[in-house]
Amino acid sequence: MNRPVLFALPGSEALAQPLFAALDAEVGTIEHRQFPDGETYLRVVNDVSDREVILLSSLDHPDAKLLPLLFAADTARELGARRIGLVAPYLAYMRQDIRFHPGEAVTSRTFAAILSRHLDWLVTVDPHLHRYHALSEIYRIPTQIVHAAPLLASWIKRNVARPLIIGPDLESEQWVSQVAADADAPFLVCEKIRSGDRDVTISIPNAPAFLDRQPVLVDDIASSGRTLAEAARQLVGMGFARPHCVVVHPLFAGDAAHVLGELVERIVSTNAVAHTSNKIDVMPAIAEAVRHGI
Repeated sequence: MNRPVLFALPGSEALAQPLFAALDAEVGTIEHRQFPDGETYLRVVNDVSDREVILLSSLDHPDAKLLPLLFAADTARELGARRIGLVAPYLAYMRQDIRFHPGEAVTSRTFAAILSRHLDWLVTVDPHLHRYHALSEIYRIPTQIVHAAPLLASWIKRNVARPLIIGPDLESEQWVSQVAADADAPFLVCEKIRSGDRDVTISIPNAPAFLDRQPVLVDDIASSGRTLAEAARQLVGMGFARPHCVVVHPLFAGDAAHVLGELVERIVSTNAVAHTSNKIDVMPAIAEAVRHGI
């Protein structure tokens, strides 16, 4: 059987090298540029006929990344690829999972429908499953989820003495409890009231009982960072040491990383999304998931 061909799409090139070796994949080359009018030129250079094609694209800033992804997938299929899969360490458009106000687009469903039409399988890291219980509720292709909780817990055990794991909201309890169990640490979850996209009020019940421990704020997605920042302020105000902050997907819109960085001891993230805080490597776990999937 021919080796798979792995193409790193624009913005995800830095993630590709570990996957080439782990999957014994051929290095794929895509020529990509913008025409003066803003349209995209894309060319698949490798011979993909009757071969497994793997597209690598972490979908932060998804609007700019989606069209090159679709062009690459459709071109590979037209050129005879046997199957086309997507490795998306960060899977976008999962948070709008209900119509909160009349007329709103439920973008998670639309995005899933688009990808499902163009791809044969999907591997991702800890998608934001809140009202959905599984990706199969909206994706019509086989999917595999890589769970980052053991990797976060391993980093915490190696780098933080006597940690107290703190989740951002009640919905995170199941995930946070897994990180805490793997790290042999107690955990708490914040109670959060959000008013608008950026304004958050929280409380941290029972926190004073753990003042002798080092707080570690954990979250799956850090975007505005306001919840984490408010939690950090409250913890320091209670007498805790400055918390560590460990996140899976460091989106950090605008000045969020700077604001949060002023309040915490350090920010640590996985490389599911490229960021200066990346310290936890999810690519070996992704490679294992892809190996089993293909």
